[in-house]
Amino acid sequence: MQDSDIDFSDAPELGPDFFKNAIFWPGPKKQITLRIDPDVLTFFRKHGRGYQSTMNAVLRKYMEARKERQRA
Repeated sequence: MQDSDIDFSDAPELGPDFFKNAIFWPGPKKQITLRIDPDVLTFFRKHGRGYQSTMNAVLRKYMEARKERQRA
């Protein structure tokens, strides 16, 4: 099958707005030991499976906000 034979009618082209809001993936995660206050850990664990990914997302937002503030 050639690329020209593929039906892309259900997949619209991605424009500059899509890529402007895209998240750059920084690569594989690093395993570390991190000391967290018990109440903070309990809070995130209550959200169930994936709580570590949620903690990572919260830290990423904080990092991005700090970087933005430093640029200003």
